[in-house]
Amino acid sequence: MSAPNAPTRQRTRTGRPRSLWRWVALGAAFLLMAAAGAASGVLFAMASDLPAISALDDYHPSTITRLLARDGQVVGDYATERRTVVGYDDVAPALRNAVVATEDAGFNQHVGLSVSRILITAVNDVLTGRRAGASTLTQQLARDLFLRDYMKNGVFQRTLARKVREAIVAFQIEKRYTKREIFTLYINQIYFGHGAYGVEAASRLYFRKAARSLTVEEAAMLAAIIQQPERLSPFVNRERTLQRRNYVLQRMAEEHYLTPEDATAAKARPIVLRGERAPERSLAPYFGEDIRKQLEQRYGAKAIYEAGLTVQTTLDATLQTAANAALDKGLRALDKRRGVYRRPTRNLITEGLTLETVSFDRWKAPFREGDVVPAVVLDLPASGKEAGLARIRIGATQLSLTKGSFAWTRKTSAAQLLTVGDLIEVRLDKLASGVPSGVTLDQPPVVEGALLAIDNRTGQIRAMVGGFSFARSKFNRATQAHRQMGSAFKPILYTAAIDHGFTPVSTFVDEPISLPAGPNQPPYQPLNYDRKYEGTITLRRALEDSRNIPAVKALVETGPDTVVDYARRFGFPEALRPYLSLALGSAEATLEEVTSAYSAFPNQGVRMAPYAVISITDREGNVLEEHRPEPREAIRADTAFVMTHLLRGVVQRGTAYAAAALGWPLAGKTGTMDEYTDAWFVGFDPNITVGVWVGHDEKKPLGRNETGAQAALPIWIEFMKAYIGTQAGTAAPRFDAPGNIVFTRLPSGLVEAFIAGTEPADLPHVPAGTPDELPKPAPRSH
Repeated sequence: MSAPNAPTRQRTRTGRPRSLWRWVALGAAFLLMAAAGAASGVLFAMASDLPAISALDDYHPSTITRLLARDGQVVGDYATERRTVVGYDDVAPALRNAVVATEDAGFNQHVGLSVSRILITAVNDVLTGRRAGASTLTQQLARDLFLRDYMKNGVFQRTLARKVREAIVAFQIEKRYTKREIFTLYINQIYFGHGAYGVEAASRLYFRKAARSLTVEEAAMLAAIIQQPERLSPFVNRERTLQRRNYVLQRMAEEHYLTPEDATAAKARPIVLRGERAPERSLAPYFGEDIRKQLEQRYGAKAIYEAGLTVQTTLDATLQTAANAALDKGLRALDKRRGVYRRPTRNLITEGLTLETVSFDRWKAPFREGDVVPAVVLDLPASGKEAGLARIRIGATQLSLTKGSFAWTRKTSAAQLLTVGDLIEVRLDKLASGVPSGVTLDQPPVVEGALLAIDNRTGQIRAMVGGFSFARSKFNRATQAHRQMGSAFKPILYTAAIDHGFTPVSTFVDEPISLPAGPNQPPYQPLNYDRKYEGTITLRRALEDSRNIPAVKALVETGPDTVVDYARRFGFPEALRPYLSLALGSAEATLEEVTSAYSAFPNQGVRMAPYAVISITDREGNVLEEHRPEPREAIRADTAFVMTHLLRGVVQRGTAYAAAALGWPLAGKTGTMDEYTDAWFVGFDPNITVGVWVGHDEKKPLGRNETGAQAALPIWIEFMKAYIGTQAGTAAPRFDAPGNIVFTRLPSGLVEAFIAGTEPADLPHVPAGTPDELPKPAPRSH
């Protein structure tokens, strides 16, 4: 019995485990299928929630809107991401190889994901307890373009959901685009630090050259900083960058993009930067801001900062540089005439900095005589040879701030002005082999000013400075500040007088007057600037010497309403009122309005509407808008010439006599408001009109005797020196007279211009260009 039953027992023992394993296998399969189904569902749900990859067919990343000067020089730009899009062939092969070798050696073989990299990274994560990255170039592109919702504080969150979505998007990108296309998208999208996106912007930032022109070691350096651009930037830590660059060169050798010998040679070369960490201070910030406002009004902010427009402007970069320097120099000179030194706002000791090692970017740039640069006060000796002086440091150079260098402050000791550790400004008076050897104490002025230059024949703005410092104040005093014109309005008044029967030799009695000013108003009793009276004088003399009484009489005889009408012809606003004080410039206008008005005199009476933009094109080169000169006939050509001839006398003999030393055909007029609150000079040659205004933003005096001739004219002269320098090699231009202008020599020896039929009958005509026969005049200041 036992024998037959034995096999049965054996079957029972072996059958149960087999049955159990069968059920386990079935259960595991079920669980795997369920997991796979769940994963598929998750993937399906995630995939349906992802953006359409086809959007890359029309890839238009944010690019820079650039402002170009007349010569094509970039003078300003607007961008949220500083990027210039380039093609695959616009990138040096060395850079392409460096990026692939370092970031994704298997780029040309995988389909968006690198399984081997994922596994290796996973093992490392377990062993080290840290989470490292294993993303391919395609994954990086997918993340940067489509998964920014996973960013927090500028860093992508390391979550499973993000990784899954990233993998799906990367796979879809690989299915739709070629490797060449994917790489091109990547190199234009990636961030390189300091606001530079894409290899072209990065190449120009660090090396000031195109990406196609990079050397092997330069290409390796750019590839080196992709991983952590802000930390690995050579502007932050050059030693760290060098180590990472050499790692990239080693990877290029390992991937056979370089021979070991070439890699070793490249490693031995230092990092040589030719770019700058931050863009240089904009050449024309006020000009650029005016254009930005216009663009935003027409196209919207998104187009300005992301659409990559090209704005061809009217700006002359050389003249703009001269305008910046002239206004800076003039305002600082005025500030020194006041003799008040204001305590420095920064002390480096209180900031915890070491005086002997602290550095400033300006010290790294070349020095030129006349530059204003920062300096650190190291010591204020109380005894010995340097007692009362200050020991200062500029870069690696130490020198003394002598008593002569701060004599303008009217203090006898530097200790009365400064404290050790102060960060001050000094003007470089002398250089020895490029090193500062003599300086003058300086400071940012509190006074403001503006300069505007307009081409007479087109109305194109050639230079614009709207204040001492755009960083200090973005208010544009060239276009936004409405200030009383003072005597700068008198040429408009005398233009109306010339058209209504007056001539340059018409006479006025310069004497005290009292005129009714209207109901319930006290009599109007104007005064001359010098409180003196000259008796009978000609219109020319009245204008050249800026006499107030003759101007008021000319207004009365011509008619206030007539003068207002002429002002409107010159482009002044409708708000001008026909008050007697209008003769002395009580009305307000912007510097742009006054300068534009004066430009009609040398342009045969035609005022060209001022404009700053020639054309705007989109990133594909399509022209969005173009601007051409817009003529506005203000006055007759013969009247314009007579006024030009009169205003030349202001330079040759009158209040602007200092400008005569330039030896150039010039004309213009000074302007000063009561209590010296506003100082003007607006002048021109046959080709360009330049206006200068100086004053405070609030209505308060500039200082005693700070007239148009004292405060504004020197700035104008400084600018015109540079302008005349650009005309070297060409003949000086001429003010051409219309055919109905006749010239006569007056008994005084002066050659005067008249509209034919208005000249004195008893005086003979002389040819145009006949010189005056006058004694050298004494300079005047109003």
